[in-house]
Amino acid sequence: MEGLITKLVAGVYTVEAGGCILECKAKGTFRKLGISPLVGDLAQVSLRETGYHSIDSLLPRRNSLCRPPLANLDQLFIVVSAAEPAPNFQVIDRMTAAADDQEITPVLVITKTDLAPYEEIVRIYTHAGFDVVITSAASGKGVMEVKKRLAGKISAFAGNTGVGKSTLLNRLDPVLALQTGEISPKLGRGRHTTRHVELYACAGGHLADTPGFSSFDTAGWEKIRKENLQFAFRELAPYIGKCQFTGCSHTKEKGCAVLKALEKGELEEERMQSYRAMYEEVKHIKDWQL
Repeated sequence: MEGLITKLVAGVYTVEAGGCILECKAKGTFRKLGISPLVGDLAQVSLRETGYHSIDSLLPRRNSLCRPPLANLDQLFIVVSAAEPAPNFQVIDRMTAAADDQEITPVLVITKTDLAPYEEIVRIYTHAGFDVVITSAASGKGVMEVKKRLAGKISAFAGNTGVGKSTLLNRLDPVLALQTGEISPKLGRGRHTTRHVELYACAGGHLADTPGFSSFDTAGWEKIRKENLQFAFRELAPYIGKCQFTGCSHTKEKGCAVLKALEKGELEEERMQSYRAMYEEVKHIKDWQL
């Protein structure tokens, strides 16, 4: 049978197949080949009369992320709060770059808009070419717009701990009854309330709530090759190939079309700061290290 992996806990995979929910374990050959099935994978499953059913093989993936560990995503909802915690632009930009690099549609969702001004966040990311949805869990604002985007797609919600992902998902479908957490005044961020990655059926599609992560814990995100990084920042597209010298890194070179556009205000300084930081991380890394 062919099925969708919707959950992984302690080596046991939950698979939706043929209208049934199956508990499965992966064949030992996966470990030998260095392959790990991910939530979102389409798998071939063999049924067993007793014990766990068997995941025998995986269908080809369209894309995958290691943080959050998901496969075959159509869209990534990047949840950022206007306050408590304050938005971290470098974390947001790492997620948008990872999504664009994997050809996953990123959508920025701003929460807690009743607590602080959010217009600057909207301005920066709409100028960069992203869809932005403004929400409020308190009033329900923007919830229906998010819900409409779920139909027929596999979607993930990701963002810093405490930004309100689980609260927003509960608004999308109260049946989910996901646990929500309080913000720690001492740390300025929430405690983890989601312990594993799981896909839920919702609004005609599947969505994932993923474990939150600290603003300072971004090392697990995908490293994008330096030559590909420019393509992961979509607003740079009109300027690529127009620099004075080939192989331009768009960080400090003379005659750089990107830097000229930045000087003219055609690009956002916050986004370019993230680009430069990410470029510095990967400029000396070899392909085998990635």
